[in-house]
Amino acid sequence: MYAIIVTGGKQYKVETNDVLKVELLKAEEGSKIKLDVIMLNKDGNIVTGNPIAKAYAEAEVICNGKGPKINIFKYKAKKNVRKRQGHRQPFTKIKITKIVG
Repeated sequence: MYAIIVTGGKQYKVETNDVLKVELLKAEEGSKIKLDVIMLNKDGNIVTGNPIAKAYAEAEVICNGKGPKINIFKYKAKKNVRKRQGHRQPFTKIKITKIVG
């Protein structure tokens, strides 16, 4: 059984015991969260739409962190204009504990 969940404006295909990094969630480490399900596969039967309105995926927050640094460098040729900037995208690492539907 697997499900398609939505979080952070993205969709993920998950099964039980999957570990994945998603956009930062406001949740403490070790807490349980419920994620919306938009599609469910039960033994080959695909369920979408209204019948899965009460379905959800339960996940445990493992940790919050920051991704690798991305360097942004902008310059204008022949003008001696240079701008260096860095960015580290925050994320939440979660483990899917069960899929209810």
